[in-house]
Amino acid sequence: MALTGRAALLAALGSIPVGILEPSWTGILAVNGPLALACACDYALAAPVRRLQLTRSGVSSTRLGDTADVTLMITNPSRRPLRARLRDAWPPSSWQPGTEIAGSRHGLAVPPGERRRVTTRLRPIRRGDHRADRVTIRSYGPLGLFSRQGAHEVPWTVRVLPPFTSRKHLPSKLARLRELDGRTSVLTRGEGTEFDSLREYVPGDDTRSIDWRATARQSAVAVRTWRPERDRHILIVLDAGRTSAGRVGDAPRLDASMDAALLLAALASRAGDRVALLAYDRRIRALVQGRAAGDVLPSLVNAMATLEPELVETDARGLTATVLRTAPRRSLIVLLTTLDAAPMEEGLLPVLPQLTRRHTVLVASVADPYIARMAQARGDTEAVYEAAAAAQAQDERRRTAEQLRRHGVTVVDATPEELAPALADAYLALKAAGRL
Repeated sequence: MALTGRAALLAALGSIPVGILEPSWTGILAVNGPLALACACDYALAAPVRRLQLTRSGVSSTRLGDTADVTLMITNPSRRPLRARLRDAWPPSSWQPGTEIAGSRHGLAVPPGERRRVTTRLRPIRRGDHRADRVTIRSYGPLGLFSRQGAHEVPWTVRVLPPFTSRKHLPSKLARLRELDGRTSVLTRGEGTEFDSLREYVPGDDTRSIDWRATARQSAVAVRTWRPERDRHILIVLDAGRTSAGRVGDAPRLDASMDAALLLAALASRAGDRVALLAYDRRIRALVQGRAAGDVLPSLVNAMATLEPELVETDARGLTATVLRTAPRRSLIVLLTTLDAAPMEEGLLPVLPQLTRRHTVLVASVADPYIARMAQARGDTEAVYEAAAAAQAQDERRRTAEQLRRHGVTVVDATPEELAPALADAYLALKAAGRL
């Protein structure tokens, strides 16, 4: 015989956890048996959450600023239809501010024995590894009065790579490289260049390039053409210490340094040089070396993806010793660090001769464009004081740069937007002068 009234309610509610009923519902259950029975049946007919099977697929890496689609496959092995709301939880930095709720929550309906896909579109705002958290599913009964809720661990990682915004400068720098390489009419000669071929003299050619023996054997004046040497070694060193954490605009200085390093690596690998990367503060944070030309850029991008500044003072002696071990033969050492007077005078300058004796050294630094704007400010007392402070900061950077140049170091000091092309130009100038 079927149970009715309170007996039916107790039988139907026997499997409901104690904490599932809110206080407002307990009062309703005490006075309205039919409604209570409907609620109990609604809960009983909701598809079980624990038995659901979830798998992931989709994008595992993307560049900062791009989107990444990650797909969840939900299989319903039960005999009850699944009507649910799903939340796919990721770190807050996986979305642009204000879009997390819309991006992570999905409605879901899966008939018994079938499966459905839902896609979560990530819009990361930070580099690094973004790991998926729990997938929470709330399964509703046919009346929508009660629900079952549970969570599943479905691991997935999306690596967000540096954006490499300076890529737009690469075609123009490669054109300049082709000129230096002797593929066009503009040819140079320096201590680090190789003889390429002979051609007829044209007005404007350097008379020092005239080959008098070849000229004597023919009726026209012949000149030698030269091309820069290939297979040079370049070690890019990223200072990942405290000073690289300072923000210039919307990003840390380290991000601008990495963008400049990527453009230089792409250009140098096209020039036939061997590129390596070292990131250091008080220990090695990243090391990439021994890569073929086609693998250099992907390896550097992948190593930089998870690199973050450490709030510690960089150990200049340890950095110098590591550079000398990493680059045993003569190389171009490109050090991306600060030109602030205090850390430079107490850190790098005392140990700099150890590097310049064996290597060609180039120091590149990110300048803050806000300092230049402050230096031009006028109008009231506060603006004048700001301009004086900015002028003092600029003078200190110029003095530090001059100290480095007296040690034979090439210095590049530019704003984040200008640093990458300026560093590439400095590399090409050294190559044209035969100093590599």
